[in-house]
Amino acid sequence: VSAIIIFIVNPPVSALNTWISNALMNMGQVSGVLLGLLVAGMMAVDMGGPFNKAAYVFGTASLLTATGAAVSSGVMASVMIGGMVPPIAIALCTTFFKNRFTEKERQTTITNYIMGLSFITEGAIPFAAADPLRVIPSCVVGSAVAGGLSMLFGCTLPAPHGGIFVFPVIHNWPMYLLSLAIGSV
Repeated sequence: VSAIIIFIVNPPVSALNTWISNALMNMGQVSGVLLGLLVAGMMAVDMGGPFNKAAYVFGTASLLTATGAAVSSGVMASVMIGGMVPPIAIALCTTFFKNRFTEKERQTTITNYIMGLSFITEGAIPFAAADPLRVIPSCVVGSAVAGGLSMLFGCTLPAPHGGIFVFPVIHNWPMYLLSLAIGSV
C-alpha cells in the first residue's frame, strides 16, 4: 500500500500542486482582488486537501521577498481569511437555524467558532461530507468574498497562521474583521 501511494498516487498529486502554485505565481501580476478571491476560495474547496495546501503554501511564500526578507502579505491575509470562513459559517448556521441540524451537529457550534477563529478550516469537513452540494459551494463563495474584500481593503498579514491571535499584527484589522463577517454570513 505504501509503495502504491509513493509511486502511483504521489506523482500526480505533486504535479497538481506544482501546476496550481505556478498558475498562482503567474496570476500575481493580474489583479490583487482577483488573486484574493481565488486563493481564499481555494482554501474552502477541499478544506485541508491539495487545493487548500497549494493556496496555503503560496500564501506563506508571499511572506518572503526574493532576498529572503520577511514582509506583510495581502495574499497571506486572503488565504487565512479563506480558511477561517467555512467553520465560522457552519457555526453561524447551527446557531441561527437550529431546526435544520441534528443534536449532534448542533453540539459542534462552539467548536466551529473556536476552530474558525483559530484558522482551522477542518471543522467544516463533517458538514461538507454530509451535504457537499450545498456546503462546499457556499463555503467557497463565502471564503472568496472574504478574501477579495480583504485584498480590496488592503489588509496584510506578516504571520503564516494564527487566526484571531494575530489580529494585532494585521494591517487594517477592522476591515479584515468586517471582511471575515461578510464572508461568513
